[in-house]
Amino acid sequence: MVTHEQMLELKRWNTPTIYNGWEQVTSHDIAAEGFNIEECRDFMPQMGPMIGCAVTVQFEPGNPEHPRKNPDAWSEYREYVASVLGPKIVVVQDLDKPRVIGSFWGEVNSNIHRALGCVGTITDGAIRDVDEMTNAGFKAIARRFCVGHAHSCPVRWNCEVEVFGRRVHPGQLIHADKHGFLVIPEEDEVGLLEASRFMDSNECNTLIPAASAAAGKPTAQVLDEINTAAVAFGQAVRDRFGKKGEW
Repeated sequence: MVTHEQMLELKRWNTPTIYNGWEQVTSHDIAAEGFNIEECRDFMPQMGPMIGCAVTVQFEPGNPEHPRKNPDAWSEYREYVASVLGPKIVVVQDLDKPRVIGSFWGEVNSNIHRALGCVGTITDGAIRDVDEMTNAGFKAIARRFCVGHAHSCPVRWNCEVEVFGRRVHPGQLIHADKHGFLVIPEEDEVGLLEASRFMDSNECNTLIPAASAAAGKPTAQVLDEINTAAVAFGQAVRDRFGKKGEW
């Protein structure tokens, strides 16, 4: 439901800003749903946010039986990836967790996925060849580095996966950056851009000016202006969405 043009605009903001918009249009629990629960690491923060629809896959590099049972797994999996419209984020569940045996990602696989319209990955396993992945323009949010690929092979794909404490379904819209990632429920895609734009503008029109203009003013005046701005911020949110907002 989100167009490519809307994705480009959503990519202009960081993930916390998108969360601020999402909380105004969702009926889900904003303290427990949508975002990653476990810590993850952005290995290319200089690339900024990424946004795309989830393509999902599970792998178990510590198990040599998988490539033996299905020697065509890689080609079949790539057919699936290619069939989905981009931009796409590849969400990879490592079934060896908490062990780290091998990486799904490296220089070659990141270039292949970039050619298939993928902008990056979220994996609860490891990555390697980080400089080469960056050079390919392929962003990675992962758990750690590792040296080898071991018996890396797709096991299941186009299925529900769980990474960093968050379940992800194929096709779900994801926004991610160095702060973590947000998985948008399908029903919340409508209005997400407008709400994110509004909440960012609301901060710029109320609380941020009140706080940034504090130099040289008495503390009592600063506190009064911040309190007034907080009231204005909250009232704007109530008028627009019927909700309280952060302040």
